[in-house]
Amino acid sequence: MRLLPAVLLTCLAAAARAEAPPVPPPPALPATAWILVDQDSGAVLASRDADARVEPASLTKLMTAYAVFHALRDGKLQLATEVPVSERAWKSEGSRTFVDVGTRVPVEVLIQGMIVQSGNDATVALAEAVGGTEETFAALMNQYAERLGMRASHFENSTGLPGPDHRMTVADIARLTRAIIREFPDYYRWYSQREFTWNRITQPNRNGLLARDPSVDGVKTGMTEAAGYCLVSSAKRDGMRLVAVVMGTDSMKAREDASLALLNYGFSFFETRRLQAAGESLAEQRIYKARGGRAAVGIAQDLWVTLPRGQADQATLAVELAPKVFAPLSVSDRTGVVRVRVDGKVVAEAPLVPLAEVPRGNILRRIWDTILSWFA
Repeated sequence: MRLLPAVLLTCLAAAARAEAPPVPPPPALPATAWILVDQDSGAVLASRDADARVEPASLTKLMTAYAVFHALRDGKLQLATEVPVSERAWKSEGSRTFVDVGTRVPVEVLIQGMIVQSGNDATVALAEAVGGTEETFAALMNQYAERLGMRASHFENSTGLPGPDHRMTVADIARLTRAIIREFPDYYRWYSQREFTWNRITQPNRNGLLARDPSVDGVKTGMTEAAGYCLVSSAKRDGMRLVAVVMGTDSMKAREDASLALLNYGFSFFETRRLQAAGESLAEQRIYKARGGRAAVGIAQDLWVTLPRGQADQATLAVELAPKVFAPLSVSDRTGVVRVRVDGKVVAEAPLVPLAEVPRGNILRRIWDTILSWFA
């Protein structure tokens, strides 16, 4: 009789696995490259040629915006700052916000012109305001790309006009988009703006998904003859946010249909759960040479996992402490790992770190712990 509960639990777990709905392959899309990523976990749910270097067209302006947002956060610019429009900005080819040469335009206006209208004139004016010249600003864009881990991307300008080595990958574009949403939620609101008026000229947002699906709230379109019609889209349904990147379709409708197909696929067959919150103690760990000899450890960022629907309840979380850890420690020093498993397979992991600085103990503690560590 004492074995019955364990047997029942085993049977129930097996039944749950058997009843989990199947996950079909992602839709076939008329695009050269694409990717679907969960915002919180970073899990890639579907992709094709995710690491192929392609012309990004105006999707370049996502990195331009990211650099401008950092300038705002750092106090180098204010939304009300009036930026002079140079002749170079005024003469920019392609999409325009119709700012006038020699005038001074507020940063907030230029940002909306860049995001909503994809105005190259507004974009170059912002680049010059932050970098002094567009060339210097492009170097800054590449530095931010390196910081974000966008190893396969390189920028030659702020607008996305073709250049011999102006390239991105859909994986890098998704990584950049997730960073904008995560780091600058207050500025992300502009990506859902339906239209913008400047100089008595009103232009609509070219992202048609904003009108087609109320869950879509961004983010950016792009188009050149070489790149084709491109779209980065993001949607949030029932607390789950996905980011889709579609490159190289042959029409505006095709890029919207393909993006919506990807988003619907992700929301239909996957779910995202937060399994562990940041800053909560997961264990008391032995720390050699530390004052008190022990320290609370946890994770620095929330641990999210994205799984096929029906599998999230089967996820187990295991804390694995490093065998020998010595003080002093900062809150970024790794002391172990947390692993998430489903059916024995690791599906996510995060480093364990001290939840507070761990200083060294006194001289007696350090000597004694040194001796103990020899036999541990």
